[in-house]
Amino acid sequence: MQDELNQFERSKVLTLVDRPHDKSTIGTKWVFRNKLDESGNIVRNKARLVAQGYTQEEGIDFDETYAPVARMEAIRMLLAFAFHHEFKLFQMDVKSAFLNGFISEEVYVEQPPGFEDPNFPSHVFKLSKALYGLKQASRAWYERLSSFLIEKGFNKGKVDTTLFIKRKDKDILVVQIYVDDIIFGSTNESLCQDFAKLMQGEFEMSMMGGAFILLGAPNQAKEG
Repeated sequence: MQDELNQFERSKVLTLVDRPHDKSTIGTKWVFRNKLDESGNIVRNKARLVAQGYTQEEGIDFDETYAPVARMEAIRMLLAFAFHHEFKLFQMDVKSAFLNGFISEEVYVEQPPGFEDPNFPSHVFKLSKALYGLKQASRAWYERLSSFLIEKGFNKGKVDTTLFIKRKDKDILVVQIYVDDIIFGSTNESLCQDFAKLMQGEFEMSMMGGAFILLGAPNQAKEG
């Protein structure tokens, strides 16, 4: 839990302020889960602070929530494309992805249970970035990532807007986004190395190597 709060501080997600009298405040709760390896063994315990977004009211607390999510059919097509062109797919995980998304709305949340400031117990946090559980969190993260990739020379798919492609001479680099999981591969593996460095320079990433674990489910994807 302390690691999660340290991540908030590094990412400048929230600021402790007086409780506003003219704005609603969203509750928070802790969610716990286990991270598994390709064999299904627990490799890490994770705590995540989540906003109780079900209390948000559309038109008051947020305007738009939509963010595209890759369909499994699109991921299967990527696997087939990689197999046909005989290149390896890699996977990386964005640490606390939603914390990278900037929000335009004025949002306040309660202090984390068990971690209230002893000097200001009635204060609340004002958010500058999205928090898991917020209705607009996925939209904010997608917009941040999409803008970053386009800025770096990627083209976004017209049909599948979670697919990004970059060409260099005769080689191609394909990147598929599924929320905070990123699957990528190239006909030139050095482009994969460059992409990994690019992403790690902008976001906190966990490289998971070859795509043995697809979207958190062991053994759904195997190396070709």
